[in-house]
Amino acid sequence: MKRSILGPALAMTLALAVPGLVYAHHAAAGIDQSRTVSVEGTVKEFRWANPHSWIEMEVVNSEGETEIWNLEMNPPSFLVGGGWTRSTIQPGDEVTVEARPFINGDPGGIFVSITLPTGEQLGGRGGRGGGGARGGGGARGN
Repeated sequence: MKRSILGPALAMTLALAVPGLVYAHHAAAGIDQSRTVSVEGTVKEFRWANPHSWIEMEVVNSEGETEIWNLEMNPPSFLVGGGWTRSTIQPGDEVTVEARPFINGDPGGIFVSITLPTGEQLGGRGGRGGGGARGGGGARGN
């Protein structure tokens, strides 16, 4: 009798727990979704990876100090639809990135779009120049 109850109870527990974990992973509680910032800097590293690609870049702040900005992106399967390849940006490239910033003011956030050294704009999912890691568009401002 105990064995027949254990299996369904375990299955039910997992069914209830997994969606909460997935939602927590994709929650954007620490991101200011109401604004977009523009940062210019030098690509330090570009990680073409699952579950999220990343841009790490050096940005000179208003005090003249270099900050490292970490920008979370969509996975490669989404980026390809936006015109990306694993070699679209390289360390040393000078770029301008639009991003949804962290609420706490730390340097970084969620990628929205990029202007490459050639002037071409790319977004984070199918189509050029829009659509960040958690949606696109939105209010602009600082």
